[in-house]
Amino acid sequence: MVTALGGAGGGTCGSGLKDIDVYNEMHGADKADGRNSSYVDLVNSYYNLATDFYEVGWGQSFHFAERWPGESFHASIARHEYFLALKLGLQPTDTVLDCGCGIGGPLRNIARFSGSDVTGVTLNQYQVDRGNALCREAGLQDSSRLVQADFHKLPFPDNHFDHCYSIEACCHSPDRKDVYAEVLRVLKPGGMFASYEWCLTDKHDQTNNRHLWSKKKIEEGDGLPDMLHTSACDAALKLVGFEFLEGKVPRAVPSPRLRPSLSPATTPLASMSPDVATGSPH
Repeated sequence: MVTALGGAGGGTCGSGLKDIDVYNEMHGADKADGRNSSYVDLVNSYYNLATDFYEVGWGQSFHFAERWPGESFHASIARHEYFLALKLGLQPTDTVLDCGCGIGGPLRNIARFSGSDVTGVTLNQYQVDRGNALCREAGLQDSSRLVQADFHKLPFPDNHFDHCYSIEACCHSPDRKDVYAEVLRVLKPGGMFASYEWCLTDKHDQTNNRHLWSKKKIEEGDGLPDMLHTSACDAALKLVGFEFLEGKVPRAVPSPRLRPSLSPATTPLASMSPDVATGSPH
């Protein structure tokens, strides 16, 4: 039996062949209902299969970034992460939550950059084991760590973290309000939350078959249940009690090394929208 490259550590799905079958079955349906109701299986199957491929082919930070002319791939990834640290105003005395951390590339970079203490959560146990090993290799085990957890049920007390960020992670949730409410719960009063999200923009045309096809392929390629419009994410933040500070759709920056169709910032329907909000007093 072929096992998933990420190992069977994700917990929900066993062999690699079973992970492939589960994942294909969920994305073979016309509607997102099954993916929404079984998001734990969806995410675990995806990362059981994809984690090692990502690390070898992409690096330790499992996300996209706007790439400026003349900028290297790795420089763009690091800048994308440092931008969040600066937006949050992270200090060496801060405790920070990475909500959906993968194998922890961003949390290690941000811990180094800011001096903050960073804890990451991910559903997938294999990612926890691999990420903590990388923290030890980097000598950052005292300031950064990964914990296996569902971000709908964070295993932390109220008012625990100074700040929180999420990079292309909350989009894995079928209920954005529920995740944001949990983030707000574990933030100290006045704590900041910044998030990059895969979202639909105003340019998305629900009657355009090419747009629908593109949306579906992004969901398949990133293990997503159902992409939401930017306004839905903004509204969910406000609804659970955050004070919404800012949000934007990244501007298109053509790269000579990428065809526009391969750049998330230039697709007509999708964006990685950075939202910044602050928690209201509990």
